[in-house]
Amino acid sequence: MVVIGGKHSANSVHLAQICQEHCGSVQFIERTEELDMDRLKAADTVGLTAGASTPAWIIKEVRNKMSDEIKVEESAVEKENEMSFDQMLEETLKTIYNGDKVTGLVVAITGTEISVDLGTKYSGFIPTSEFTDDGIKVEDVVKVGDTIEAVVVRVNDVEGTAMLSKKRLDAAKMWNDIEDAVESGAVLEGTVTEENKGGVVVNVKGVRVFVPASQTDLPREAELAQLLKKTVRLKITEVNKARKRVVGSIRRVAQAERRERIENIWNEIEVGKKYKGVVKSLTSYGAFVDIGGIDGMVHVSELSWGRIHQPSEVVAVGDEIEVYVISFDKEKRKISLGYKDPNGNPWTQFTSRYQVGDVANVKIVKLMPFGAFAEVLPGVDGLIHISQIANRRIGKPEDVLTVGDEVEAKITAIDDDKHKISLSIRALSEPAPVKAAEPEEEYEEEPAAEEDALVYEVSADGVATGIAPEVEE
Repeated sequence: MVVIGGKHSANSVHLAQICQEHCGSVQFIERTEELDMDRLKAADTVGLTAGASTPAWIIKEVRNKMSDEIKVEESAVEKENEMSFDQMLEETLKTIYNGDKVTGLVVAITGTEISVDLGTKYSGFIPTSEFTDDGIKVEDVVKVGDTIEAVVVRVNDVEGTAMLSKKRLDAAKMWNDIEDAVESGAVLEGTVTEENKGGVVVNVKGVRVFVPASQTDLPREAELAQLLKKTVRLKITEVNKARKRVVGSIRRVAQAERRERIENIWNEIEVGKKYKGVVKSLTSYGAFVDIGGIDGMVHVSELSWGRIHQPSEVVAVGDEIEVYVISFDKEKRKISLGYKDPNGNPWTQFTSRYQVGDVANVKIVKLMPFGAFAEVLPGVDGLIHISQIANRRIGKPEDVLTVGDEVEAKITAIDDDKHKISLSIRALSEPAPVKAAEPEEEYEEEPAAEEDALVYEVSADGVATGIAPEVEE
């Protein structure tokens, strides 16, 4: 092995030491005159290398002397190999400069740098900090054996090293992509890195893109800080490469995506289809739910099978809920949604549990002039007609009952089509005792003229009905 380099060059001395560890015959020379050709002629294979600071003309001079004095029979294949060697030698002798784009092979990774073999006399390295943004591990991004492209940042001819940067190369490429994106309207992706005066800054592969507050797609009063560290999609609206100024819009992308989602919903909507939505607002009659860019309305009666007075008893603004389509009108752009579980229909539970003649413990929930409504099960009410509240005549239901009372009532009728139930408390009561008539004193009375009497039927509650018989003349 022939090593060319200065005896006082740390790089060359270290190179010679490495060769000596792997080869039994090493010549460490500074000039062509020091080359011992006799030692070379006895070798089957001869290697030539040089320190990074060795001038190219000395390397070529040594190489030429070796070629001239080692005379062997050369085949066509050997001539081709010699040509390849010459080409490789020329490549290794190339000088690289700051700003050059280079390609190399990752040969080692340490805690601070990634070593890259550039195929030249320079050893390249990239700081690992370029790959560890946002807590990313360098081994998750690059591995030994990977081919990597970078730009030369600084060359050290004395040490034979070149500091490289992949970020700068990516940023340079990205500038071209950004300029093209203005014309094409392409959507780019980046991370919000800071809140700036009047907007936010998005890092798009190393390029700083300013997004004005009006283009962030946030409400006017919203805090811009909530976007920090979030990945966003945006369009480029303005580029000034000379001033390194780029302006973008998140809002344009968001609006386009919303329009697309809305059209997809209207194209695919059908009765019964389920959606995951977010409660946007509440009214006295229901809740408006965003199902992906479209607001549908859940009527208060569709929020719960139980009796509720306000939608806020079931949902709150911001809640994520699952809803289903009850009906829709594409022309008027209206959607009616349901929230309560169809499988939880209390009427089904009632009919599977009760039948006519059964006695149920019910709760009085409303009083009306004609009777009282009682809850049999949550979501199922029955009517106790005023005539069925007591076994006596009453003026109004509140004479006997109060809202909140729990009483036992008999189910006297079920209308399955109209979901109506008739109840009776009276049917469970003992008949009112009939007061015994006191004996009348006997007294004589002048016989009166004979008259026909009207005969009625008197019910248990004291209501008289009947038809008077015809009087014979």
